[in-house]
Amino acid sequence: MAKAVMGKRSKAILSLAAFCVLLPLSGLAKYAGDVFALDIWKLTIPLDDNTDDDGFADEVKMPVLRRFEDPDFFRMSKMGDSIIFKAKCSDPTTPGSAYPRCELREMKPGGETKASWGTNDGLRHTLAATLAINAVPAVKKHVVCIQIHDAEGDFLQIRLEGSRLFIERDGAEPVILNENYKMGEFFSLIMVIEKGSILYLHNQKQVMKWKTERKACYFKAGCYTLSNAEKGDSPDAFGEVEIQRLYVVHKKEEAK
Repeated sequence: MAKAVMGKRSKAILSLAAFCVLLPLSGLAKYAGDVFALDIWKLTIPLDDNTDDDGFADEVKMPVLRRFEDPDFFRMSKMGDSIIFKAKCSDPTTPGSAYPRCELREMKPGGETKASWGTNDGLRHTLAATLAINAVPAVKKHVVCIQIHDAEGDFLQIRLEGSRLFIERDGAEPVILNENYKMGEFFSLIMVIEKGSILYLHNQKQVMKWKTERKACYFKAGCYTLSNAEKGDSPDAFGEVEIQRLYVVHKKEEAK
C-alpha cells in the first residue's frame, strides 16, 4: 500500500473537503436531488424507455434530473439521507460495455456540457464522498462505485470484488482499502488531483499518492454492476450503491 507524508497545505485541503462533504442537509429532503447537488451531473439509467429505440440505457439530464426518481434504480433512501443506485444484470447497457449501470457522469455547472479536465492543468480537482455498497450479484460479485475517466476510458475505479474493496489503477498495482468489507458499511473517501498526482484518503487516512498524467478527465459515481447472464448471474441479480454525500470542486492551485 502506497503511503506518502502530507504537508500542511495538503492537510488543509483535505480538512476543507471533509468539512464540505459532511455538511448537514438543509430542511427535509423530498427528492433524491435534495440529498446532494446534482447540477454538475447527468445520470445514466438502466432503462431503454425513450423514443430512440436503440436498445441502450437512457440518460436523464438537468433540469429533469433535479426531481427525477425511480423506485427500481434511483431513489432517496427511507431515511431521506442518501441516494440509492441499483442496476440489474439484465438491464440495458451503454455502448461499448456489456454491463449495466445506474451512474452519474460529471458535467460542467448547469449540466449542459461535459466536464473535461487534466491531472496537471493548473487546477486542483477534489472529489469527496460518503457511500456504501449494499449488494453485489450472486455469481460474479463485482461492483464499481467511483471512477475517473479520461478520453480513452476509466483509469481509476473504486471497486468491490466479493469482500475485497480496492482502488484499481490503469498501469499500476491495485491499492487495497479493505480485505473484509461488509455489505452496507459506509466509508468516506477524498481524492485531490493536482500537479500530475492523485492523493487518496480512505476513512481520513492517506493510502495513495499516484503520479499520472491524464487529459480530458471526469468523475463518475453510482452503481456499475460488472456482471450479466453470460457470467452466470440471474436476470434479477443486481448491484446496489448508496451515496450519502458527494462533493466535487475545481479550483486554481494555490501559489507557493
